[in-house]
Amino acid sequence: MITKPKGTYDVIESDALKLQKINRVIEYYCEFYNYDFIRTPIFESRDLFHRTVGEETDIVSKETYDFKDRSDRDLTLRPEGTAGVVRSFIENKMYGSNMPRKLFYNGTMYRYERPGNGRNREFTQFGVEILGSNDPIVDAEVISMPYRLFEELGFKDLNVKLNNLGSKEDRENYKTALKEYLNPHLEELCEDCKRRFNTNPLRILDCKVDNDSEVLKNVPSILDYQSEESQKRFKKVLEYLNYLDIDYEVDDKIVRGLDYYDYTVFEIVSSAEVLGGASTIAAGGRYNNLVEKLGGPSTPCIGFASGLERIMLAMDEFETTKKRPLNCYIMYINEEEKIKALTLAQDLRLSGVAVDYDTTGRSLKSQFKEADRMHAELLVILNSEDLKKGLITVKDNMTKEEVKIDENEIIDYIISNG
Repeated sequence: MITKPKGTYDVIESDALKLQKINRVIEYYCEFYNYDFIRTPIFESRDLFHRTVGEETDIVSKETYDFKDRSDRDLTLRPEGTAGVVRSFIENKMYGSNMPRKLFYNGTMYRYERPGNGRNREFTQFGVEILGSNDPIVDAEVISMPYRLFEELGFKDLNVKLNNLGSKEDRENYKTALKEYLNPHLEELCEDCKRRFNTNPLRILDCKVDNDSEVLKNVPSILDYQSEESQKRFKKVLEYLNYLDIDYEVDDKIVRGLDYYDYTVFEIVSSAEVLGGASTIAAGGRYNNLVEKLGGPSTPCIGFASGLERIMLAMDEFETTKKRPLNCYIMYINEEEKIKALTLAQDLRLSGVAVDYDTTGRSLKSQFKEADRMHAELLVILNSEDLKKGLITVKDNMTKEEVKIDENEIIDYIISNG
């Protein structure tokens, strides 16, 4: 038997219902926050991700799915969404008078990492990007939007952790101080951190191996190496979050795992026990230099991304998702009634009614059981003798009351009572 590859999974039954609900909430929130949908290719040029995400990040150095096509081009399955959005922004010349551009995406990503709790090699990621505004109020919106979205899905005890990486000059000053501090302790760090010391010491703060070591607990704070302008900007972000009643804490160890971030970076944390408690369910930050780095005009940007699998897993803790009840189930026995069931079902569906009928030749008794399994609110029972009189029987599946309705009024009746 052929089975699915390791690190992938089928979305079925209760997971399918949860995913549908999440997607509905995402579309609802993006519409009311005025984000436009964007879809980028699942695979792109290998250079796109290596230049944007960073050669020394775990994603690029260990986890990307790289391959050559038949024309010997180097391609990569997308491991995250921002790089493709920025490439599209530049290639399609979206910059100009209609700024800022507010975009959202929702699609599959691929990373060759060890499958774990809510982590897969093929996963679905939802994210938003605002391109063309450097106002701190935009930082607050991009943080508050997923926070409120998760509340809508039922999450409790959410917390925002955020940090300020400052400008490029601020970060260079901090890297110098960080290396001076770490140099005497190099032998106490893991092999990856020893390599990062020379290539990108900020990545050391993001290490999953040494994160609890005394060495990293006592590193200098990046917040002490920032210009007055960077500090004022960050204070404004915090001020706007206070106005929005967002629960947050400043964490000077957050740097995020991608090289393109500057200024505000953040994580939204859930206390769901199924995720291990205090687990990140969304993260992002500002990346003011990425568009220019890829050949576009200087464009300040900010965004976030969230993995839907972790959201689905956490939802098990506070919700048992059930399929919505069927408005109407049509029942019949003979061919004449079957044709009427077919046409009536189409008319009802075009009128916005959720309806189904038997397609397996069940007996009338079995059709009643099937209607109960689908939690149908109304039963439409077709009878050849009634149809000759222009009548259709409708039964309320809760009260068990039956009425005969004029065939010409059946749609209006079901819409009013379903």
